[in-house]
Amino acid sequence: MSIRNDLKILYHLLLRPVRGKDHAQRMESFYSGQAEGYDDFRKRLLQGREHVYQTLGQSEPKVWVDFGGGTGANLEFIGPAISKIQKVYVVDLATSLLGIVNKRSERHGWTNVEAVTGDATTWTPPEGSADVVTFSYSLTMIPDWFAAIDNAVRILKPGGKLGVADFYVSRKFAAEGLKRHSWMTRTFWPTWFGGDNVFPSADHIPYLQNRLETSMLNEQRAKIPYMPLLRTPYYQFIGIKR
Repeated sequence: MSIRNDLKILYHLLLRPVRGKDHAQRMESFYSGQAEGYDDFRKRLLQGREHVYQTLGQSEPKVWVDFGGGTGANLEFIGPAISKIQKVYVVDLATSLLGIVNKRSERHGWTNVEAVTGDATTWTPPEGSADVVTFSYSLTMIPDWFAAIDNAVRILKPGGKLGVADFYVSRKFAAEGLKRHSWMTRTFWPTWFGGDNVFPSADHIPYLQNRLETSMLNEQRAKIPYMPLLRTPYYQFIGIKR
């Protein structure tokens, strides 16, 4: 971790324009200049991933698909259990991030991990199905996030598990048992993140609960690096395909 690296990441997050004619080009525009320093900064920003991946790793899946998996850093949260998985696919549209996956796999000796340039709304593993599908802070960056969830459910085997960690805001009138955020929270965070094409949604949790049987749901808040007074809402979800 270095202040110089953090300043570079903050520049890309806050100031550098994101350009591109389609989603793939916009993703590469956003990430290409920050790929090498991506993980250090986001380790402090993107909370809740470790518990989701550790929990899913304990189910001993054969095929795992990590949609929007970026640099493959999420796989480190699985721990030693990753060696028991037959195949792990890290699927992303940002090729500059996927290049880091190969370096990480070589460093860890992961021979079962493959980086794939693909669209989370349509991609299917060569095996035809998966035991686990995950989204780590990627649903908020996928324009058709509902289609990405539908595709994840489609490729999951019956009884398979879908895990998500991501930013969100609550609905104005959230269902019983779910947290209700203030007007300021529901207004500020979508505006704040929107400049980077990150869109915290009030509909993620309801849609996930509609499509899958809820196994785990936690709603929390995370600190923002260099902004000690701010806490952004995030959730952890694990659902089972009925």
